[in-house]
Amino acid sequence: MVKKISGAEMIVETIIKNGASHGFGITGGSVIPTFEKFLEYEKEFTHLLVRHEQGAVHAADGYARASGKPGICFATSGPGATNLVTGIMNAFMDSVPVIAFGGQVSRPLLGNDAFQETDMLGITMPITKHNFALMAVDEINNTINKAFKIATSGRPGPVYIDIPLDVQKDKTNASFSSKTEVTGLKIADKGNLHQIKKAAEAILNAEKPVIVAGGGVMISKAFDQLKKFVETTGIPITTTMMGKTCFPESHPLCLGILGMHGRKSANYAMINTDLIIAVGCRFSDRITGNLESFGEKAKVIHIDIDPAEIGKNVKADIPIVGDANSVLRDLNKVINTLSGKKKHENSEWNKRMKKFIKECNCDQSECKAIHPKNIVLALNKILGENDIVTTGVGQHQMFAMHFLKRDKPRTFISSGGAGTMGFGLPSAIGAKTAKPDVEVIDIDGDGSFQMNIQELGTIAENNIKLIPVIFNNTYLGMVRQWLEIFFDRKYSNVYLGKLPDYGKIADAYGLNSVEINRESEFKPAMEKAMKSKETTIVDVHIDPESNILPMFPGGGHLKDIFGDCMKDKGKFF
Repeated sequence: MVKKISGAEMIVETIIKNGASHGFGITGGSVIPTFEKFLEYEKEFTHLLVRHEQGAVHAADGYARASGKPGICFATSGPGATNLVTGIMNAFMDSVPVIAFGGQVSRPLLGNDAFQETDMLGITMPITKHNFALMAVDEINNTINKAFKIATSGRPGPVYIDIPLDVQKDKTNASFSSKTEVTGLKIADKGNLHQIKKAAEAILNAEKPVIVAGGGVMISKAFDQLKKFVETTGIPITTTMMGKTCFPESHPLCLGILGMHGRKSANYAMINTDLIIAVGCRFSDRITGNLESFGEKAKVIHIDIDPAEIGKNVKADIPIVGDANSVLRDLNKVINTLSGKKKHENSEWNKRMKKFIKECNCDQSECKAIHPKNIVLALNKILGENDIVTTGVGQHQMFAMHFLKRDKPRTFISSGGAGTMGFGLPSAIGAKTAKPDVEVIDIDGDGSFQMNIQELGTIAENNIKLIPVIFNNTYLGMVRQWLEIFFDRKYSNVYLGKLPDYGKIADAYGLNSVEINRESEFKPAMEKAMKSKETTIVDVHIDPESNILPMFPGGGHLKDIFGDCMKDKGKFF
């Protein structure tokens, strides 16, 4: 006789058999059977009780980005599940494999407006790769297997699974299986060799080529092939924010981040290039600016595993659909066949780019108060190479993106496409859970930090060691900056006024804290925080009206960028 097990047990065991070891969430009436089973699998699966469902999904997101494995989160029905929506959308925009489970009312109650009944399939359909409703206990194993495969195949993304209460209670004698087929899921991993040869010829014939590396390089783990490609050809490289850390930022050919708050050296390269080699990049408006002038002098080679992205925003002259790692490997082979020399290594373009890279290594800014740029530059000297930085969203995020130099993959985690305030702290929880042996620092703003400040309780209860560094300026800084520059300083609803005493909040949770009022205090405070085994909130009182520059206005052209970070104050564009 085959032993019958409950749907809840099937859910937990199938998750474990797919390689998951951690989950984040909050229990509730419609998921009690599944949460009860967590007790029986404590050695194989650790579930962290968070304080808000948005914290759960952001923690799962951070876990996925730090580990490269899917993040798992749970919520009960109704408001529990709808509280996952922002984080699911965030993962969808940034192509992060998150599998979110939401409780649902029992099947006989569906459609009756029962207590906490919500159409989560309808709500999540536009912001997931796929979603499922587990309508029979015998479907659980196969459905969850499909979810893992869909979430991680090709261009990753979130999957939502609705789990009715009675399905969790039902019994089944179905056997476990890790094999599954997903009808219609076809991934073109290999690039077309004819197109790759065309790309190689264009690369060798170009005079001013530049590489744009995006999040697809990170997803495909194409780090070695990308570095080989850069060093074989001698072509300078810029990255998007989602591509940050896919290539060592201390490398002499790394131009840094491109776009609205990117480096002038990177934007200069994009304005003057005659060939853009885009790898795993979706050409978002934050890097292109006005499309009428973007790459107007250049041909475009666009490599992406998602055919829908090629030509969506920027016309591709040589489109290549395929996995970045596979395509770059083949491209490197073809280039070596066509030419054994680094054609671009000693070109005038190459020399000019290296010069601009050096000139764009900014010095500290003089300021009566603490300038946030100086704090980030100080962090560059403090962080270990494997330490992870997460961020909230706002000015502090752009300061970190622009001035923080990271060389190792997956050591910078931030909300890109969605720009979700409140992402920093819970994503740091997920990153630390995935990588417990490294320091995890959350660079946050006083506005963004407060949006999920309750997760300090999760940190305290689970003895998670993090270092939140709060850029405290009493403003919603990024909007204030826009109002200053583009709206004649009409500061409407951006002044936060009375802020909490973060030291007292830390004390209430039994955590450490330190207040920084002078730049000289920051380094020793950070060194002490890193040595401590407990979380320390570092409250840095920055210049209230410091701006993140350079930048160009929304809808503006790359050449409209203003604000100088160059040592050479002469003409740049």
